[in-house]
Amino acid sequence: MILIGRIVKGTKTIRQSTFKEDDEGADFADLLEKGLIALCRELEIPVPLWLKKNTTEFARYRRTFFTSDQFVETVNFDKFEFKLG
Repeated sequence: MILIGRIVKGTKTIRQSTFKEDDEGADFADLLEKGLIALCRELEIPVPLWLKKNTTEFARYRRTFFTSDQFVETVNFDKFEFKLG
């Protein structure tokens, strides 16, 4: 599984990181959670709140966006894009 995290401010990408995991025996949801946490750690941002809209978007488009409203702490960017690579 390859996951890509991208921090966006306006129309510019500020930072981007990739998570790769080759554990085929692991549950998809567990790998997704592990990847989200690892990408947030790598990009030095707090882990966002995963809402129902994120599940729907990810299932449909293989990507989702987290806005600043979904972070408990204040962040200096407009959105965090999380997608399956």
